Amino acid sequence: MVVEIRNYRSNDFQQVLKLLQNNMEFDFISEEVLEEKLTGDPGWNPKSTFVTQKEGRVAGFMQGVYRNVRGVRYGYIKLMAVEKESRKQGIARAMYLQLEDYFERNKVDAVRIYDVPLNYFMPGIDPRYTAAVCFAERMGFVRNGDTSNLDIDLQHQNWSEQTKIEELKAQQIEVSRATEADRAEITELLGTDWHLWQYEVDRAIESSPPSLHIARLNGKVLAFAAHNANNKGTGWFGPMLTHNDMRGKGIGGVLLKLCLQDMKNEGLEKSIIPWVGPIPFYAHQANAKVARVFWRYEKKLTTPKI
Repeated sequence: MVVEIRNYRSNDFQQVLKLLQNNMEFDFISEEVLEEKLTGDPGWNPKSTFVTQKEGRVAGFMQGVYRNVRGVRYGYIKLMAVEKESRKQGIARAMYLQLEDYFERNKVDAVRIYDVPLNYFMPGIDPRYTAAVCFAERMGFVRNGDTSNLDIDLQHQNWSEQTKIEELKAQQIEVSRATEADRAEITELLGTDWHLWQYEVDRAIESSPPSLHIARLNGKVLAFAAHNANNKGTGWFGPMLTHNDMRGKGIGGVLLKLCLQDMKNEGLEKSIIPWVGPIPFYAHQANAKVARVFWRYEKKLTTPKI
């Protein structure tokens, strides 16, 4: 039996797609989304992406990327899969050791699994993927929390907010779909605290039509909500941001529902609110339900400076 671990090549794409589709039983990844996760990633590098070739077929896959997040260099396992019949043979471990070596050579401080800022497929390990949980813990990763995805039924709810939009207008708050001309103001609103959302904001603005709605107070953009900025075509919502001066006025709910109406108009059955913090907000505004829970894992590669 000939088994080879090597870097990903562009002509591996269809085999990798088939591997992911056949071995991720709780998810479906389309050709468009896989392209978005690979070459569409701002940190894409085939040198940190590995395939295991076994008897002429791709039997394993692991994509790594790294980001500088507020001064910390994080590496990420962004996607991974091993075909069911080849598990428990050390394939994931062998690919990871090569990826970890790559990260160490690039002075990465810590490695996380799946929860990749800017461009990600899922925000952690769904524990139903028991093999992935076992892999993480055997490789020295430590569970450091969890997060949730919510689902919203789009087709059996009314998302009209016209009355509320008129009420806001009387308070000098204008709600509209964003345009290219709004990009600079939205970037200013993101500032340094939320600059990691810039990638998704840019993708939303560049959609046709832009999948981003904004609210202006006295002509200045102080809130926005986006959709279809990540995992395009799946009903992905976010990011959303409201300036402190605009909170408590119901603007977030309005912007959320404008995005939900867009997705309903596209014929989608549901919207996914990923990596959620404020569950009560979405439950109240849109009858959102917790649909999936994800475990987050991290492995330190360097000793923190004191």
